[in-house]
Amino acid sequence: MAAGSPVVALDHVYYWTRGMDAAIAFYTDVLGLELVRRSGNGWAELGAGEARLALHATDASHPPSSGTVVFRVDDLDDAISTLRRRGAVFDAQEAEVPGVGRFATFHDPDGNPLQLIEYR
Repeated sequence: MAAGSPVVALDHVYYWTRGMDAAIAFYTDVLGLELVRRSGNGWAELGAGEARLALHATDASHPPSSGTVVFRVDDLDDAISTLRRRGAVFDAQEAEVPGVGRFATFHDPDGNPLQLIEYR
């Protein structure tokens, strides 16, 4: 963090979901994250390294909003292969930021974008 910043660290990112059970199943069964806490059908937190990915319930009156959660991986090709076997559907192809790394995009059951990134 920049000197003088009141921000200490990323605590969590949350996505809105219309189907808590399906979302939790996706993040635990497909991505292999650990369910850390669940409060009924309104809120859930999953361990994702030093931060947490949270899920917040919504209905048709408040559609899911978007952001992108990016997970760092050591081997992008291996990670894509593993997640495909578990049911993840990736966009057409991975992309590259020259000199930085490669990434690939997929979506959770509510259509929220997720990415994997392999740094160079």
